[in-house]
Amino acid sequence: MRDGFISVAALTPKVKVADPKYNRDRICELIDSAAKTGAQVMVFPELCITGYTCNDLFYQELLLKRAREELLDIAAYSEKTDAIIFVGLPLEYNSKLYNVAAAICGGSILGLVPKTHIPNYNEFYEWRHFAKGMESPVPVRLDDDHVVPMGTRLLFSCRQMPGLKIGAEICEDLWAPNPPSIGLAMAGATLIVNLSASDETTGKDVYRRNLVSGQSARLICGYVYASAGDGESTQDVVYSGHNLIAENGVVLAESRRFINEGIYSEIDMQRLNEERRRMSTYGAAAKTYMTAEFHLKEKRTVLTRFVDPAPFVPGKRADREKRCEEILMIQAMGLKKRLEHTNCQAAVVGISGGLDSTLALLVTVKAFDLLGKDHKGIIAVTMPGFGTTDRTYENAVSLIRSLGATLKEVPISEAVRIHFRDIEQDEQVHDVTYENGQARERTQILMDIANKLGGMVIGTGDMSELALGWATYNGDHMSMYGVNASVPKTLVRHLVRYYADTCGDPALNQVLLDVLDTPVSPELLPPEDGKISQKTEDIVGPYELHDFFLYYVLRFGCPPKKIYRLARYAFAGTYSEDTIEKWLKTFYRRFFSQQFKRSCLPDGPKVGTVAVSPRGDLRMPSDACARIWMDELEHLREEEEIGCPEGSGNGSRPLDAFSGGNDGESPDASDNSVNEKSTIMEEFDKDFDAFFKGFM
Repeated sequence: MRDGFISVAALTPKVKVADPKYNRDRICELIDSAAKTGAQVMVFPELCITGYTCNDLFYQELLLKRAREELLDIAAYSEKTDAIIFVGLPLEYNSKLYNVAAAICGGSILGLVPKTHIPNYNEFYEWRHFAKGMESPVPVRLDDDHVVPMGTRLLFSCRQMPGLKIGAEICEDLWAPNPPSIGLAMAGATLIVNLSASDETTGKDVYRRNLVSGQSARLICGYVYASAGDGESTQDVVYSGHNLIAENGVVLAESRRFINEGIYSEIDMQRLNEERRRMSTYGAAAKTYMTAEFHLKEKRTVLTRFVDPAPFVPGKRADREKRCEEILMIQAMGLKKRLEHTNCQAAVVGISGGLDSTLALLVTVKAFDLLGKDHKGIIAVTMPGFGTTDRTYENAVSLIRSLGATLKEVPISEAVRIHFRDIEQDEQVHDVTYENGQARERTQILMDIANKLGGMVIGTGDMSELALGWATYNGDHMSMYGVNASVPKTLVRHLVRYYADTCGDPALNQVLLDVLDTPVSPELLPPEDGKISQKTEDIVGPYELHDFFLYYVLRFGCPPKKIYRLARYAFAGTYSEDTIEKWLKTFYRRFFSQQFKRSCLPDGPKVGTVAVSPRGDLRMPSDACARIWMDELEHLREEEEIGCPEGSGNGSRPLDAFSGGNDGESPDASDNSVNEKSTIMEEFDKDFDAFFKGFM
């Protein structure tokens, strides 16, 4: 439960139709099995106590009586299980039969949620047996000791984890035009459970998966879907036990069909709550809902879900071409519009031979192609200085020539020396003035060339540099349009690699691969033995870590302790705990201190869900205090169980390996409990006890 995670399970027992005692035993076995994994929310299929396919046996009084008795036995059995459990059964109320989901926790039955939408088409004819569930909860007596609420407007709230509110719907409810889960989510439910008995037909699994993932995305919730298995297969239908766990549009776990396989994962409730807070169109329920409160032990949920170490990078090779083309097109279309609107005669790009300027040039070429303009109108300027190496210079020249742009070389050493003389800067003192003087000289050259040619300067800096402030204020920090402003470094590498693989030009492919293989550096310090002496990632840390931190800080507002935990899990075997902690502290320190640079960024296109533009995603005060974040960073390991199982691995998707590359960025001077019996909490105007008094 710590850090907002709750472990959930979708479980399919091997049932026997119309044998409640046998089914109870199988359910209890799975409860024990799931408890050993740490699952605190367990969901079983629709009508699993009796079996879904009982048909007219649902008219038999004995079957209904035994189902109710077995429900009470399961509740008693759950007393020592630290979980809320949802099981399905038929239940009679006022001479009508209802298909219900029973919520159980700590030996008590919290409430009953009846099915709203009763199918009566094709192979389904539930209207023959079941009535539509009532909305407003009514009291239902199960025996002398148990009177519980039953209704569709019923929520289950965890006392120890306020962000965990559970709503239940049953099978067909999800297929309907207006599922109950919509109202439940708007009333505060962050996790929806679905008890289902969906039979299998060709292609139905894809549709079912899309429904579950789509509903979880639409409602910004977790969704646990448990379906009946082959024990229900009889006469004309077959059931496959297709279980699903989704979170905000992402399927976290999915069972193999026809195996009766339980699945497990963890839902990040903090993440869902943060996402709802930021969505101004996420409304509140118009109707009143009753809430039943339950208790779970506060404990650390062990992670088993996949945490992407490269959240900005397309994960599946099959999606690579589509995603990369889409990103490049967004960048190019933004630049195309600006060039058109200003009637620009030329685009001026500073080319260092590094990754960022390479991507900026590729995007500019694409924009010119969209406009039908000659590549000669792209003025690609290389400006060798004190730190320029032969490798990066030759790559810059080869790149420009391969793309057919106009090459212009303007050495800066002499001009910078004159500037140093004027401001009395000793050239042998390699301080921040030494470095930034070169960066600002380059920017001045680009701006003046653009003025001379009636053009505009295309910015090359990326979002990772902007997040860290790794740019010279009014130097490489400034341009007339920044095409890479919302592209993080890990994605820059991915885009350049994609272009290299698909360009079809051997010469261009070769130079792009060498750019990818060059260490990231602003090349502002003299080389050592002809090689780059200033490596950015040695100074500020690995960009793959910083991009990971940036994603969870801006996208989900996660606190430092949670990000540290996720990073340890995602990068297990790649970076040590000490390394992650060191660079996380660096990230927060720089992120807060460098906001003043982001507050005056040039325009640039947003390409993903995270951006740092002061006119878009990040409206952050330049003088915000970082104290509470830095204080938490000083106590990162107080609640950590060092060496826990989750530190030894991650999910199955491999991190795409891309080499480093030189980037024309530069630094700046401003771097400086015991499980309790569940209780019920009334949310209506009148007191809960009074609500039931007349019925007991």
